[in-house]
Amino acid sequence: MIVLQLDISEDRTLERLKTCSWWPNLKKDVSEYCQTCDRCQKANRDPGKKFVIMIQIQDSKSLWEIVHMDWVTALPPGGEISYNACLVLVDRCSKTPMFLPFHKDDTAMDTAIIMWNKVISHTGIFQNIISDRDPRFTSALWTNLHNQFGTKLSI
Repeated sequence: MIVLQLDISEDRTLERLKTCSWWPNLKKDVSEYCQTCDRCQKANRDPGKKFVIMIQIQDSKSLWEIVHMDWVTALPPGGEISYNACLVLVDRCSKTPMFLPFHKDDTAMDTAIIMWNKVISHTGIFQNIISDRDPRFTSALWTNLHNQFGTKLSI
């Protein structure tokens, strides 16, 4: 097909096709084609998309000083209490993972209590927690805990 040999831009493709052919709904057909064309999609990224400047995370010099945390949800129910989510913690220094069973609808308070009882009581207070913007980590409760302990949440 001729369209495969044309420019990646929808406008250029349309202009070049107009020079050698015409059919009803030409513009609509070119637009639909370009929206499904793999080359077009890879080349034409959203110019309005905002990119975040990446910052380098410091290396941890001691165990459980810097911790990465994230949720794994929508798991099949398991265990006696039918847990369906898991909080994954990874120590930045040793790369040691820790997995805590949860329910996906547990609150920030539930998370804080279990973290205190199952993790912090054994590892000590983390200096920095690296996580996504999950509401359970960005709530007022966690903000207050970080302020009280002098720790930092990196999102």
